[in-house]
Amino acid sequence: MLSCRARLVTMDENWLYHYDSEIKQQSMEWRHSGSPHRKKFRVQKSAGKFLSSIFWDQDGILLIDYLPKGQTINAEYYSLLLVQLKDILKEKRRGAGSLPRGSCSCTKMLRLTEH
Repeated sequence: MLSCRARLVTMDENWLYHYDSEIKQQSMEWRHSGSPHRKKFRVQKSAGKFLSSIFWDQDGILLIDYLPKGQTINAEYYSLLLVQLKDILKEKRRGAGSLPRGSCSCTKMLRLTEH
């Protein structure tokens, strides 16, 4: 029988921002070797953002989902996400606490960046 704590699953959603980094050539400037570095006060606007939904339990991360560009979270999308989580939990409990290799959706990020 599973303890109450073993059944607890937590979820968090976060907006993740990404930036186009400045190459070294762009940030270089001529200055005397003894002069102080110039402070940069300009705030760089993010190149984009995406929503991540992360589910975990006492043993670690169960599911990480990245919302596709242009998609909004609605009841249908959220329901499909919960079905994925339910399947992962079934597999975890069937395997006596260990997730089969590749069952965690952490690899979804790789598929997302390939497109």
